[in-house]
Amino acid sequence: MAGHSKFANIKHRKAAQDKKKVKIFTKLIRDLMTAARSGGGDPSSNPLLRVALDKAKVANMTKDVIERAIKRGTGEIEGADYVERTYEGYAPGGVAVIVQTLTDNPTRTITTIRTAFTKNGGNVGTDGTVAWMFDKVGSIFYPYETASADDMMEAAIEAGASDVQSDEENGHQIYTSVEDYAEAHKALVEKYGEPEESELTYRPTQMQEVSDEDTLAKIEKMIDALEADDDVQTVTTNLA
Repeated sequence: MAGHSKFANIKHRKAAQDKKKVKIFTKLIRDLMTAARSGGGDPSSNPLLRVALDKAKVANMTKDVIERAIKRGTGEIEGADYVERTYEGYAPGGVAVIVQTLTDNPTRTITTIRTAFTKNGGNVGTDGTVAWMFDKVGSIFYPYETASADDMMEAAIEAGASDVQSDEENGHQIYTSVEDYAEAHKALVEKYGEPEESELTYRPTQMQEVSDEDTLAKIEKMIDALEADDDVQTVTTNLA
């Protein structure tokens, strides 16, 4: 996923659009399965499933694919058993990194992640290594032309957002608590349509500055390697 602003850290998009579409569909299917497994297959009583459904529909995923993913999540039909795993570590320059994954093979996933870190001058840590420098939040992003800063601020706060950061260059970055994320997403979609990006992710509470160009290039290369893995959902850093 691409970095649209200083508020969202570094996120990179794939150059090949067809490959990008396949990866997006893979992630959306896994999101649907995970949401259905954790909260049931009825979107009226499962807010995270409603969010996943909205995103799947915007991506033009077919009804049959959506229904199969939900039924796999609820166990009505057999399918791969995906589990969520979060990995922590440091990139070059002391930059903290959190990698969220959804995988049917944790052994394969950690091997790929560890390789991406070590080959690019980083190292994977244990649980809690860098998590203390982040808060888990709902993150919703709209391009700046969607609304004025004042209008977006008013709408987001009314929807339950905890923080809104807007400027012409970087767009509107909206943060919510994990508990308020689904309802805030729903309210903003009703007012402004589907956001460009929307997810549960991590937000750094302290930033790490890196000015050396070679180090920055290594960090970017490491993140590219991580995001090339289909099991990786998000990569978040505290790079200033």
